[in-house]
Amino acid sequence: MSNPLMSDKVVTEAARAGWAAPDPATQAARSTPITDGPISGWNSGRTMTVSGTATATGVLLVLLLGSAVAGWIMTEATPGQEAKFPALAIGGVLLGFVCAIVLRFKPTFAKVLGPVYAIAEGFFLGAISKVYNDAYDGIVVQAVGATLAVFAVMLFLYKSKIIKVTDRFRRNVIMATMGLMAFYLVSFVINLVGGSVPFLNSASPMGILFSVLAAGLAAMMLAVDFDMIDRGVAAGWPKGMEWYCAFGLLATLVWLYLEILRLLAKLNRR
Repeated sequence: MSNPLMSDKVVTEAARAGWAAPDPATQAARSTPITDGPISGWNSGRTMTVSGTATATGVLLVLLLGSAVAGWIMTEATPGQEAKFPALAIGGVLLGFVCAIVLRFKPTFAKVLGPVYAIAEGFFLGAISKVYNDAYDGIVVQAVGATLAVFAVMLFLYKSKIIKVTDRFRRNVIMATMGLMAFYLVSFVINLVGGSVPFLNSASPMGILFSVLAAGLAAMMLAVDFDMIDRGVAAGWPKGMEWYCAFGLLATLVWLYLEILRLLAKLNRR
């Protein structure tokens, strides 16, 4: 699940009063010096930081990895035979989707639903990774390595200002992502009625190009996530926004990993 859900409107509304920030009158009153001792501003220790967001992201990653191990162990997959996909894995996808939708409207729930999302999606990732790895030995290690490499490269490009996240860049990436997610939804419905979208999973040149573009779009979304965190810190967003931004970053990493896994599988079939 990618994060076009993290629109400017959502984060602006959340940053205003979603975490019980005091009203302007209260803020002004507390900013007035008093004579009986030192004081601190109303937002002291209560605004988001880069380190706090990194910590929240780390917690979510640990939960995701732990759940992925469980999903891997509970999945029976033998080369040449149909994989026995645990029902919990499908439930994990649905639960993760519900968490993402709820957070779209209630970002203040991120500290609770973020971990739930990580555990649910982690179980699914473990199960699907086991299926792929039994079909193409070593592909999971390659996909994890490639995901980490893309993350590091995008972070370098963003921090070095080689990639600049402007309003236009952000808008285009989010619109393209929403379009891709809509396409995936349509293809899922087509599969339910017995049809298929040939190039989606095929190892044809068009199929490989599609996966490259999808993975590239996920990489661009990482830059949008980095910018979101920097803007939040600069604007003094409430502390709870650390978990919301961490959720968005984790969702993008999950999406990127799945796109890379699909791409590597197609390359292995050629």
